[in-house]
Amino acid sequence: MEKVEVGEIFTISDADDEEQEVEVLAMLTLENTDYVAVSFVEDLREENEGDIDIFFLKVDEEGDLSAIESDTEFERVSVAFDDILEEED
Repeated sequence: MEKVEVGEIFTISDADDEEQEVEVLAMLTLENTDYVAVSFVEDLREENEGDIDIFFLKVDEEGDLSAIESDTEFERVSVAFDDILEEED
């Protein structure tokens, strides 16, 4: 399995099929699945600390990022990341 690292930058396609660069801000494993919190590199460079959109994505076995499909799963991941990101402040 490919390992994703914090600080790594990926190019993903958004809903309009436009490519965006995202940087991994944090990662965690829940129930044997890896998840990452990412933000757009462009937003991070502008350093609008309070204004950065953070997205949660699932890491598949090949190390590719994919959307979290279920609301329940998203909620669980969101709460877990909130705990991690608050600790870093």
